Amino acid sequence: MKVSNTLVGQSLALFAVAAGAAMFAAGNARGDPYPWQILKFDQQPLNNVNINGAVYNGTDEPSWAILNTAGSYSGPGVADDFADLYNTPVVHISWWGSYLTPTGAVPTLVPNFQVTFESDVPVSSNNPFSHPGSVLLTQTLTRATTAAGPPPADQFTEQAVTSASNLFLYNGELSIPFPETANTVYWLKIVALLPPNTTSQWGWHNRNYTLQDTLASTPPAVTPGEHNAGTAASPVWSFQDDAVTSSFNYFPANGVVSETDYKPLFYHDGVDGPTGISSFSEDMAYQLYTPEPASLALLAAGGLGLLLKRKRMRFA
Repeated sequence: MKVSNTLVGQSLALFAVAAGAAMFAAGNARGDPYPWQILKFDQQPLNNVNINGAVYNGTDEPSWAILNTAGSYSGPGVADDFADLYNTPVVHISWWGSYLTPTGAVPTLVPNFQVTFESDVPVSSNNPFSHPGSVLLTQTLTRATTAAGPPPADQFTEQAVTSASNLFLYNGELSIPFPETANTVYWLKIVALLPPNTTSQWGWHNRNYTLQDTLASTPPAVTPGEHNAGTAASPVWSFQDDAVTSSFNYFPANGVVSETDYKPLFYHDGVDGPTGISSFSEDMAYQLYTPEPASLALLAAGGLGLLLKRKRMRFA
């Protein structure tokens, strides 16, 4: 299913009305995400995790693109696959990452993130590892002016998690929801868009593989889906086969995202876990949120009203 920003925007423009009504009903409740959004996919960050007496803080995989003189962005991009149990749209994303900065340098704060949803190219006889396929939806999130409370649509917030590992939590609100079908594999790509001559880069943090994501799809609906690639005593929870890195390019003039040279990612010995963890494919740390049922009902009712109104106008 190829979904353009324009098509989704026309069919789901009423989403803002439903969201506004739900927020009004929620009163002054604060926090990320909004009170009317519920979790539907959950891969927690590898941070301060004790494994056999040793503490591991995880890795930030480079996922950044720098603006060049041609007006496009280029750099390494990271993507991870997901599938969950619900036929509901993704409206909010939380993810973890940090700055890859030379010693003593002050990081350049990320002004924008490019968030892209893509189809899946599964493992086959000609394809040894899965990777993203066609772009289904891509949006640019800009930094919110305040980190307090949920971000406005098309914006993100950044909050420090711990100074020990310089880890940050990001929350991004999508103005155009991503329409998702249950038990269908998609890919999420999150890339920091950086200005020229920046003093730092940015990395997407990896998953705490000791925790199972009970919201993810499992066999036989999705195979291998969420599964324990390790042992009962030493679990390594994984979704599908890998996250990937690629050569990422984004062209703001026409909104085109292109990628080449996909490579699978693996955990790192001594940083992500004890020796031997590098034989396991890597997942990234993020969460996906959807509207609660009451908000979805409001969205559906608003959509029907909008369609009927357009039909009356067409025949007036």
